[in-house]
Amino acid sequence: MQLRYAFRLYPDIVQRSALARAFGCARVVFNDAVRAREDARAEGEPFPTAGELSRKLITEAKQTPERSWLGEVSAVVLQQSLRDAEAAYRNFFASLKGARKGPKMGAPRFKSRKDSRQSLRFTANARWSITDSGRLNLPKVGAVKVKWSRTLPARPSSVTVIKDAAGRYFASFVIDTDPHTDAHWMPDTDQTTGIDLGLTHFAVLSNGTKIDSPRFLRRAEKQLKKAQRELSRKEKGSKNREKARLRVARAHAQVADARREFHHQLSTKLIRDNQAIGVEDLAVKALARTRLAKSVHDAGWTQFVHMLEYKAVRYGRTLVKIGRYEPTSQTCSTCGAKDGPKPLHIRTWTCAVCGAVHDRDHNAAKNVKTAAGLAVTACGAQVRPGLVPAQRSEAGSHGFPSETCAA
Repeated sequence: MQLRYAFRLYPDIVQRSALARAFGCARVVFNDAVRAREDARAEGEPFPTAGELSRKLITEAKQTPERSWLGEVSAVVLQQSLRDAEAAYRNFFASLKGARKGPKMGAPRFKSRKDSRQSLRFTANARWSITDSGRLNLPKVGAVKVKWSRTLPARPSSVTVIKDAAGRYFASFVIDTDPHTDAHWMPDTDQTTGIDLGLTHFAVLSNGTKIDSPRFLRRAEKQLKKAQRELSRKEKGSKNREKARLRVARAHAQVADARREFHHQLSTKLIRDNQAIGVEDLAVKALARTRLAKSVHDAGWTQFVHMLEYKAVRYGRTLVKIGRYEPTSQTCSTCGAKDGPKPLHIRTWTCAVCGAVHDRDHNAAKNVKTAAGLAVTACGAQVRPGLVPAQRSEAGSHGFPSETCAA
């Protein structure tokens, strides 16, 4: 499998100018490719092939006075920009045909020099290298200082230089890893667990462990509001407004980085300690349209589950996602009786059939583990809660639960 390792770059003034020039050239080639495709569609002609676009937009364009500055950057950067345009159109057409999973993709749009994120990619043909002193040597840019936070497990196949909205530079290396080799890095274990994700606690495990929600956005909300107010008072197009915009972007970047680090540490710990993990497939987009939207986005459940998915594949673990309509908060984990939906303010409840007292989140985590097929008896056989006759007050349909109950 392929993984990305990102490291912070610290280019000097000359190297920043060279990177800005490379960002601009890559953006121009991408926009020229989109314009050529749109012109062909408007005239009813077939789309030009990748070879034709490469010849017209790069090779021949360098010979013209209007595009002669394309020769100041590496040709690999321009070729990769064309490949990005081709990939964007492939995804768009695959989405129209229904062959691509996920939400519908729109047609590629023109890139702007005012975009908050700029990127360019160097493949092995660009002959980039890592020097003995630990710098990243890029063609027509120079040896850029890198902050190495860890060692690369294998030789990278490509590197992408990224400038984010906060003005920071990163080098993202693509590494080919072998899951069979990586599995030896994890200790052997036969433990299994179920995870109930929530807002009061970020995660509650089936063994009773509760992990508090850091709420990074809520904690930084006062600072973010102040920075946003200062930005709104600056005159548009002024240098002071650009400085204020950077302060807002850096404040948001600190929140996102802290949340990502928390997700990485927790997901790695769970993968290391358990052979199999059960988790609920939450409808995050639907929950983000309720009054809990800010708290849902602050938790970042989708990013956390995605980390569990690829780390489970990498280290030979098992991740089971159960359906989002599984009544984990309504079912007694002891006898399997369904007690109906409950408001969010009810944190503990007593089963009307067996009399067991349950903590709402701990009980849900146990049911997630059982629904994923990870619960075992003392003899080692997998178990699921049996069918229990409904009480007379429970018979019939009670309608759909409210949005707050579904959360």
